[in-house]
Amino acid sequence: MTNSNFVFSRDFAASLVVFLVAIPLCLGIAVASGVPVAMGLISGIIGGIVVGLLAGSPLQVSGPAAGLAVVVFGFVEQHGVAMLGPVLIVAGLLQVLAAFLKIGSWFRAISPAVVHGMLAGIGILIILGQIHVLMGAKPAAGGIENVVAMERTFGHLWGRGLTSEAADLLVGLISLLAMIGWEKFRPKRLKLVPGALVGVATGTILTAAMRLPIARVEVPASLANSISLPTMESFANMAHPGIVVTTLVIAVIASAESLLSSAAVDRMHDGVSTRFNKELLAQGIGNGLCGLLGGLPITGVIVRSSANIQAGAHTRASAVLHGVWILGLVVFLPQLLSMVPLTALAAVLLVTGWRLISLQHVRILFDHHGWVPVGIWIATVAMVVLQDLLVGVALGLTLSILEVLPYLRRKLAIDRLEEAETVHLTLAGVATCKDVPALLNTLETLPADCKVRIAGGDLHYVDHTCAETLRDWLKRQKKVGRTVDIQHPPTGRHPRLVPIFKRLTAEIA
Repeated sequence: MTNSNFVFSRDFAASLVVFLVAIPLCLGIAVASGVPVAMGLISGIIGGIVVGLLAGSPLQVSGPAAGLAVVVFGFVEQHGVAMLGPVLIVAGLLQVLAAFLKIGSWFRAISPAVVHGMLAGIGILIILGQIHVLMGAKPAAGGIENVVAMERTFGHLWGRGLTSEAADLLVGLISLLAMIGWEKFRPKRLKLVPGALVGVATGTILTAAMRLPIARVEVPASLANSISLPTMESFANMAHPGIVVTTLVIAVIASAESLLSSAAVDRMHDGVSTRFNKELLAQGIGNGLCGLLGGLPITGVIVRSSANIQAGAHTRASAVLHGVWILGLVVFLPQLLSMVPLTALAAVLLVTGWRLISLQHVRILFDHHGWVPVGIWIATVAMVVLQDLLVGVALGLTLSILEVLPYLRRKLAIDRLEEAETVHLTLAGVATCKDVPALLNTLETLPADCKVRIAGGDLHYVDHTCAETLRDWLKRQKKVGRTVDIQHPPTGRHPRLVPIFKRLTAEIA
């Protein structure tokens, strides 16, 4: 087998795995967003084929993201599904503009505490909403409203005989247990079969075998019937303040989630690194098309991307092919999707929401950087759940700026000296989140085959955003086999400097 044939065979196999992971998520995220499931499938097709062809991250897979489901649900409840198209077109244009202005790297300057706090808050909201769907009820738009409605939803479970709500709950719990059990105990030779697929398949077979009277996915007879072009009337409503805010929120969150996912994907493989502004351009074009054709907002998503890498993908062909398989399924076998019970998809989203919470990130923040970033994380989560996403993120960003406010007037100086096969980087002054783009630009333009010596003797302060940026870069260098030496700052400066540099040294040991 020639090398090109080998690469294609691996990409072909990986595309099938990603397709099996993506289908339950496309359906489930549409349900969580309060829109017809066809909108999730349209976004899955566009995210695979269009964004896959244009992407700056070759192994990242894009599609509808759980992180935006809460935003879309609240927006659709207030303004209607018809307004989502114009919002996505404008949000996509904003992403394209950001790409041309080359500000893709700035999204990586957002504090990890804010990013993980935002995702954790979204995860909690998804869980609170999908508990209702698990029992055949409709979720409310907000976290508090969903908690208040729990008593009423649980009250529907008891009646004479097996109520439809109790049947929903039974199928949902069995799907949930099947998904978790498979991921915990699956045989090694079947490790690429996704747990979400097993959970949904179990719920579908159980519902069909017992002929249970529970709600199933509504799939249109033709995908073309689901394509809804935005009207001039809907564009005329774009000046509404709430719609403007939602457009900006979707553009920023979709961009940040995609680029942070790209950075995580880069840590998983040894191939070509992400070109962040090109990735942002691809995401913007994809979201614009989703708005034009009646889909959901898309981002690069870590669940599908990690499945792609674990399945052995080598090029972007796997992401493109997975979009082709989604299209083929919708065109030729829509009746298969119409057998899926909504409660099985709720089970998938409960697991997805739990993974978004990811308490491990909180532990890492506390162990490495103390209580301040943990406090930012808690405040962000609380406001996302109790108020809304915009308030939570705005508060988190404000607190992260207040943390470094005494140091913002001081700059980070980066001196680069090339000597034989070694590049010497001297860092001096103060390194905060505002210095992340310049720092990354320096690190990512180093020659591939050189040794690197980083001298931190003249540093006086490093915030947790810069420290995590350095840590992620060092992990990638260790993976590709680059030699990196680190000179520590002297004791007697900021008390967190020495512990930070000890951890950075441990990353390359």
